[in-house]
Formats: sequence, C-alpha cells, structure tokens
Amino acid sequence: MSTPPSSARTPLPRQIPFIIGNEACERFSFYGMRNILTIFLVDYLLRSEVPDEGLRQQLAKDHFHTFVAGVYLFPLLGGFLADRFWGKYRTILWLSLVYCLGNLCLALCVESKWGFFAGLFLIALGSGGIKPCVSAMVGDQFDDTNKHLATKVFGAFYWSINFGSLFASLFIPVILKKWGPALAFGVPGLLMFIATAIFWAGRDLYVQEPPTGPNPHSFLRVLAAAWRRRKAPGGGWAGACAAHPERAVDGARAVLRVLLVFAPIPFFWALFDQKASTWVLQAKQMVLEVGPFTFDPSQMQFINPALVMILIPLMQVAVYPACRRLGLDPTPLRRMVAGMFVAVLSWVAAGAVQVPIDQGLKLSILWQLGPYVLLTLAEVLVSTTGLEFAYSQAPPEMKGTLMSFWTLTVAVANLGVAKLGRFVPYTGAALFFFYAGCCLIAAIALALIARQYKMVDYFRRSAGQA
Repeated sequence: MSTPPSSARTPLPRQIPFIIGNEACERFSFYGMRNILTIFLVDYLLRSEVPDEGLRQQLAKDHFHTFVAGVYLFPLLGGFLADRFWGKYRTILWLSLVYCLGNLCLALCVESKWGFFAGLFLIALGSGGIKPCVSAMVGDQFDDTNKHLATKVFGAFYWSINFGSLFASLFIPVILKKWGPALAFGVPGLLMFIATAIFWAGRDLYVQEPPTGPNPHSFLRVLAAAWRRRKAPGGGWAGACAAHPERAVDGARAVLRVLLVFAPIPFFWALFDQKASTWVLQAKQMVLEVGPFTFDPSQMQFINPALVMILIPLMQVAVYPACRRLGLDPTPLRRMVAGMFVAVLSWVAAGAVQVPIDQGLKLSILWQLGPYVLLTLAEVLVSTTGLEFAYSQAPPEMKGTLMSFWTLTVAVANLGVAKLGRFVPYTGAALFFFYAGCCLIAAIALALIARQYKMVDYFRRSAGQA
C-alpha cells in the first residue's frame, strides 16, 4: 500500500508566497483605513458640516456600517464574475486596480465629502469583489500530489490576515494623529498597490481554473422551478426534479436548511463590527494614557487580531480536546451557540464600563480589555466555526452559494446598524445593554434551531472510501 507523500519531501508550490504576501499587504491596507474611519469622520470630515457631537457620531456610525455592508455585499458580484466569466486571477487583478483607485481617492479627498465617499465605494467594490476569490484561489493551487500541504497553507493564509490587521491597528492611528489623514489613508493605499504588484508578479506560476459559464442548475434556478411547480403532484421540490438533477434539488434544500441556522447570525455581526465604531467612540471618552504610552481611541482594536492568533490554536489544541474528555462534544453548532452567548457577555461588560463614564467618571482605556477578550473569543467560536459548518452542510456545487450567504449575514448586520441605529432610542450604557439584549434573543433562537437541526456530511471523500 502506498504511503501519503511527506510534507518534508513535497515542496510548497512556488506561487503560494505571492498569494500569502498579497493577502498580508491587502489586509494591512483594508484594516488600516477601516479602523480609523469612524474617528476620521467624527474629528475631521464631518466636523464643520455637523457641529453637534452626538449627531456627528451617529452619522459617522451610519457611514461606517454602510461601507462595511457594501464590502460584504460585493462578494456576490466578485464570485459571480470569477465563476462565470473572468476566472479568479483576472477578477482579483482587475478589482485590485479598482481597490487601488479607491485608496487614491481617500488620500487625495480628505477634505471633500463626495470624493471621499466615492473612494469608499471603490474600496468596497474592490475589497468585496476579491474576497471570495483569493481564498478559493489558494485551494486551486493544490492537487492530489500535494493536498496534504493545503491545511498548513490555509493556516498561514489566515495568520497573514491577522498579521496585517494587527500592525495596521497599531500604526495607522498613530499616523493619523501625528501626520494627518492624507498620509494615514495614503499608507494603506501604498500597501494595496504593493499587494497588487506582488499578486501580478506570480502571474506565470498560478494554476488558473477556467470560468464555468452560466450554470443551468444554480440555486436560484432550482428555487424558481420549485416555486413554479409548487402545485404539481408531490409538491414543488418534486416538480423541480423534472427540470433539474436530483442532486441540484437536494443541494438547494440543504442550503435552505442552513439559512435557517444563519438567520440569527446577523445579530452577532451587529455586535462584532461595532468594535470599530461604538467601542471606538467609547474609548474617546476614556483616559488614553497608560504609563508612558498614549493610546489612540482606534488603537485598542489591535487586541482583536493579536488574540485571534493566540485563541485559535489554544482552542484547537487544549480547549476542544478537554471538552471531549469531559463528554461534551464541541460540535460546530454548539460552538456557534456558545459564541453568541459570549458575545452577549462582551457587550454587557462594555455596558458596565460605560455606566461610570455616563456618570462623569474617567476610566482607563485598559477597562476595554475584558470586553475585547470576550468579543474575540466569540469571534473564534462563531466566525471560524460558521465557515466550517457551512462548508460541511452543502454539496460541492452549492458550497459557493452558502459562502455567499455567510457574507450576506455580515452585510445585513451592518445595514441594520447603519439604517436602524438612528431610530434606537438609547444612548450611553443603555445602548450597550440594548444590543446585548437583542443578541441574547438571537442566541436563544439559535440554540432552539440547533436542537432541531440534523447534521449531514458533505465533506469530499477520498477515492478509497465507499
């Protein structure tokens, strides 16, 4: 019997460093501009137009979350263009150029509201459009001879994301404070240009899967067929089988079952993404001096990627095995439910910090450490697990569809915060407790849905398995 190839003997594909380098620089660029966006809007762009501080903060949150919603809506377009027409390489390259143009607009238009917003739109289009393509392109670079290296490479890929985010969170707020917004947005723009150049430099090495063209058995086509034939004998799904293969119909039904699980998840993202808006505005009210060091309100966000790089291996190596030894299997759904409740605790903790601030007391920014630890733990339990869950619960032809719906949960959450936030009648600590209460209801709903959900196994089997 043949033995699997050793990772020590099998060389890493030469093109992988180009993709990893591109991702690290791109994530530095994205998180660098994203993490200072709320502060820039409040303290610079909107200051002369909106004198009232409270209204200005609400408008800044509105603009920030609308932008993030766009970033997570455009993956639908990018994935569609890559799969059907352009292929992944050309989609990434062309939309990266759009991304660079958006960064240029930000750096040049720091005093022009509409020029700046045009830059945000281009960045949302570029960043969101390449999002579903880059990680999928990593997988395309492996075949049966070296697939045992894929796990290691995806680990490096995820670390590169947090590596870029960590240093962007530390340094870009300092640049904004000391040298102003033009340079603070210009540096991320330069990193995005470098990211694009690195990706282009590997062009002759990449394995490029050709686009498939239109899919006659896509998720939406199957749903449309089921709806049109809903009065047929046996119901709509049986009618859909007359127009589409049974596997495509089963896949569409699997997607709908997972969407029910996804339904409460936007409430988690509504809490998580406000660390770059509501929590930054909280930090503005706190004592920023810690010993000889003075934090910027945006800077505490570095805690998140730093903890992610620690918590993921810790959970995999220590916590999950310990749970199994205690007889509690940490299934994906159990982890996601636990993460939702931990997210609630993080916002309760942040609200408890806000209570004395509302009473006029000045607390150290270090009081935000506890909420950040809890929120990052929630991210590890919900976000990384959700991707694993979605991948395992749909057949291969529907996996891309489910990944798109996962990004939609982020978009829906940010649209909700942006558009409905202005109607929430709470401020200060009450606002924190309000969002915690909403997520608590969602966590209970997810727990009830998870109890009824029947897990399936759509992981790809090796050729030797029946």
